Amino acid sequence: MSDLKQWQPEDEHFWQTSGKSIANRNLWISIPSLLCGFAVWMMWSIISVQMLNLGFPYSASELFTLAAIAGLSGATLRIPASFFVRLCGGRYTIFLTTSLLMIPALGTGLALQDQSTPFWVFQLLALLSGIGGGNFAASMSNISFFFPKKQQGLALGLNAGLGNFGVTSMQILVPLFMTFGAFSLLGGGEPMVLQKASGTLIGSIAAGSDTWIQNAGFLWLLLLIPLAFAIWFGMNNIHTEEVTPKLPSAAGSFSIILMMYGIGFVTSMIGLWLILPEAANGSGYSIPKELVLVLVLFATVMALKLLPGAIRTSLERQYKIFNNRHTWVMSVLYIMTFGSFIGFAAAFPLSIQVIFGYSHIMVDGVMTHNTANPNGPSALTYAWIAPFIGALIRPVGGWLSDKWGGALVTQVCAVVMITCALGAAYYMQLAYQSATPEHYFMPFFLIFLGLFAASGVGNGSTFKTIAVVFPKEQAGPVLGWTSAVAAYGAFYIPQVFGEQIKAATPEYAMIGFAVFYALCVLINWFFYLRKNGEFYNP
Repeated sequence: MSDLKQWQPEDEHFWQTSGKSIANRNLWISIPSLLCGFAVWMMWSIISVQMLNLGFPYSASELFTLAAIAGLSGATLRIPASFFVRLCGGRYTIFLTTSLLMIPALGTGLALQDQSTPFWVFQLLALLSGIGGGNFAASMSNISFFFPKKQQGLALGLNAGLGNFGVTSMQILVPLFMTFGAFSLLGGGEPMVLQKASGTLIGSIAAGSDTWIQNAGFLWLLLLIPLAFAIWFGMNNIHTEEVTPKLPSAAGSFSIILMMYGIGFVTSMIGLWLILPEAANGSGYSIPKELVLVLVLFATVMALKLLPGAIRTSLERQYKIFNNRHTWVMSVLYIMTFGSFIGFAAAFPLSIQVIFGYSHIMVDGVMTHNTANPNGPSALTYAWIAPFIGALIRPVGGWLSDKWGGALVTQVCAVVMITCALGAAYYMQLAYQSATPEHYFMPFFLIFLGLFAASGVGNGSTFKTIAVVFPKEQAGPVLGWTSAVAAYGAFYIPQVFGEQIKAATPEYAMIGFAVFYALCVLINWFFYLRKNGEFYNP
């Protein structure tokens, strides 16, 4: 595809005669690419459940770290990815970042064929899966440049909302593909035998059944290979002063992307080593994860700024977003919405398995949590529904915000999220102290559906506010930056759940999140809902 050297979406004549069709083509190729990115990034939330069912020699708390590792690297990689489009062009960026997903997909399939695979191998593959998380920042930044301001809410909502279906698609397809030898004729390995009952969208799988857990990785190659061709031949670079002023060659763009991703991987690995316990190949220093996350963010931003030549010049121009206080305000609000969505999506399946899949009974005066509950719900049967609702409703958030204003929609979502978080905490507490936790599963599950729905609508509404608050040159990098900060929810929430479950107080996690949501209500009102505020956006 040729580069677009003139691009004026705000010009109605240009938009109707040629711009609209080009923008829509790029959007509808971008969406499945982003879907695969989310799927590969979040696949450890399902893989870890099945590893537990198959008897892999790792504890539940160790398995929680796999989703957390992918979460941290994915969030960190969003920082450099926020600036790729301006430096390297949208087509080159989306092509390479999507093609790189083949590495963790193939590697995961190979590693899961053997239960004796060292744990550090799974940790490395989870780290590489973070490439899928980084894709979001580049994809959203790219699509924001294609559409006029009045249509950005819907366009970004479609890209992000349907892209978020990668979580749901993964949580449906992975369990189904594990039930048969889809890749056996291509050397896809032998099945393993379930030690505990599992499940899929269409029913339960009894203990003793064969399962092909390696298909969780191999599956995505079926989509990624044709997608690479579609991106290369169907998408465009916008080669204008406002979007990509100095477009390198494809090889030059790829080298810049790999170099900047390399920085993100290094800072991620250092941060993970500081946070993780010694048993999970970490330092064991017990440094507070909040402090480490701030250090990783700061180190990544500063290291990128040290890059030479045109890269540094361009980054310095884009780093002006950090001088705008609204960059930080919107980062907090997007943590509430997208951070919650992606973090709960990562932690939800294993949380269902651990809280409701075991009977919590007294043995010699001590509460125990390791007796299998024969009546427990299957995490793989139910977990996909919540992120499905959150992703499905996200474009509605953009549409409602186009009509009523992003800040008002965000405020309503925040209040709903406070209520749902406190309700979920109540039923988690009851379940984790009960020999029959399945009695509390359905109210817990329905409340979580409400939490995901509110976060999904809020995802769309916060992006609409960004489009109103920031000039077009800054809106793209701000979209990428806020998504990067919020994506740390994919690390933080599984870690918090793992810690609180280990402490036998999982409800404390939800209470803490409710307090944070209440703070966001005040912040959103002060900056965007006060009539004398700088950007009153009802």
